[in-house]
Amino acid sequence: MPDSNDDPVLVTREDHVAILTLNRPDRRNAINRAMRKAIKRELWKADADEDVRVVVITGAGTAFSSGVDLPEALAGPPPRTEGPTPTQILRAISKPVIAAVNGPCYTGAFEFAVNCSFIIASEQAVFADTHASIGLLNGWGGSAMLPRIVGLPAAVQIILSGDPIDAATALRIGLVNEVVPGEQLLERSLAIAGSIATSHPAAVQRMLRLLKEGAGASVAHALGLEAEAVASWRSDGKDIGDRFGKSAAKQRPDA
Repeated sequence: MPDSNDDPVLVTREDHVAILTLNRPDRRNAINRAMRKAIKRELWKADADEDVRVVVITGAGTAFSSGVDLPEALAGPPPRTEGPTPTQILRAISKPVIAAVNGPCYTGAFEFAVNCSFIIASEQAVFADTHASIGLLNGWGGSAMLPRIVGLPAAVQIILSGDPIDAATALRIGLVNEVVPGEQLLERSLAIAGSIATSHPAAVQRMLRLLKEGAGASVAHALGLEAEAVASWRSDGKDIGDRFGKSAAKQRPDA
């Protein structure tokens, strides 16, 4: 984990993986204006950097994030005056983003996490969407993305009740892909990111786009998108052969 400083988002690199750490641990990483601006900037920078193939986002301290800094938002111009939201940037960039949720992940942060490519959670992770509970509506894509992840009935319960969901329940309903001990969260998230980073970068980005576009479409439309992608894809036979050989060698029991 990077050393603490005053930056609202800390950025480190491990090979082809950019690690963004939400860094307001004294405020449970509440997402204020400065952090929103930094998140958007660093996501665009990672997307433009050809050496970055995967992004991992986590929180400093014991929380992923308590959500938008509500006292700041109520006292000043609302976040909607700031241009694109962080989650719009998440959905727009071409590279996979893994949310490594290390603790409480509430409301705006919950929306942020469900807009990532997928979530890896620690055993200490707790999820809740309290928008409706306090008289707000989802504005960062939660009402659109959550039903696609957990199904409509579960999404209705989560959003309308505001009740917290522990890591085990999140895994059972498909909100998170894996749950690991807290001390292993970053290691496991980076291992998954590393596996993705070894894949063909252009193929990863094209497949990610295809998966996003097809997720809300009918099967017929999704198959049409796939056929269109295949027809326009230009592959390199030698590169495929080299990558296949390395993959086969890695999967052998004695490798």
